[in-house]
Amino acid sequence: MAKLVECVPNFSEGRNKEVIDAIADAISATEGCSLLDVDPGSSTNRTVYTFVGPPMTVIEGALNAARVAFKLIDMTKHSGEHPRMGAMDVCPFIPVQNVSMAECVQCANELGQRLSDMLNVPVYLYGEAARKESRRSLPSVRAGEYEALPEKLKKSEWAPEYGPTTFVPSWGATVTGARKFLIAYNVNLLSTKEQAHRIALDIREQGRGKDQPGLLRKVQGMGWYLEEANLAQVSTNILDFEVTPMHMVYEEICRDAKDFNLPVVGSQIVGLIPLKAMLDCADFYIQNEKLFIVEEEHKIRLVISKLGLESLGPFVPKERIIEVQLWAAWSVR
Repeated sequence: MAKLVECVPNFSEGRNKEVIDAIADAISATEGCSLLDVDPGSSTNRTVYTFVGPPMTVIEGALNAARVAFKLIDMTKHSGEHPRMGAMDVCPFIPVQNVSMAECVQCANELGQRLSDMLNVPVYLYGEAARKESRRSLPSVRAGEYEALPEKLKKSEWAPEYGPTTFVPSWGATVTGARKFLIAYNVNLLSTKEQAHRIALDIREQGRGKDQPGLLRKVQGMGWYLEEANLAQVSTNILDFEVTPMHMVYEEICRDAKDFNLPVVGSQIVGLIPLKAMLDCADFYIQNEKLFIVEEEHKIRLVISKLGLESLGPFVPKERIIEVQLWAAWSVR
């Protein structure tokens, strides 16, 4: 069986279609790369790209995308709801088929070295590729965001793993690493940004700080406002859905929202999701409500309905579930 790695670079542009498409085209034009999903956000001003291929191929795809972004994105003019530190803000590698986490760590190091050589920009390592425990968490590496980077680069403890310690205004810095599948999952509220963030502080593992941890393990979270949808979101990253499944995040946010008399109006998955995460969620509602559902397709529809996954747009399983995309692209059944 072929070795397959998933690469999910996040670029700091979610509004300019020409730029978004140019980066997508650079990935698609890389021989051996299959672009599975492009998910832009206007309020976040950020686009998440998902593609797969053999290890060395996805590195080339990421470099080609970065080369285009370097010409088209200017971080001195960037603003958006999502935390960010650079034009190619983060670029993780995830093992998919016949590939170990150690090989994905190698991919991150290869990308870091070549990206810094190619563009002369600073590159940090996080996740399983981190060389320091303080850099394992992406929010820790990105603390202070782009605006704090000029001073951060002057500090020896924040020297990048690759590239210069000089500030590159148009680019900022890139963070690359290796990790498990992450589910970017947002719950919609008719509320203010501040109310959504208050709930995020309650449920995320980090909580409000060392002495006030949150409720859900392996969950990151923050609140923001989507101007284009006229609602707020508790935006979460589920770092390990087998530790904290998606329905647990949704139900806990619903409980908190009810305490504040805030309506929950559906939710949203950004990018792709593993099939098992959807089926685990379905099994919870089937058992909880004593339903009789056997067909996989019907289980997926149940989850779409229960979580309101079509509240901001259609959720098409064949386009959003990663295994279905992989089967179509690589015939890995």
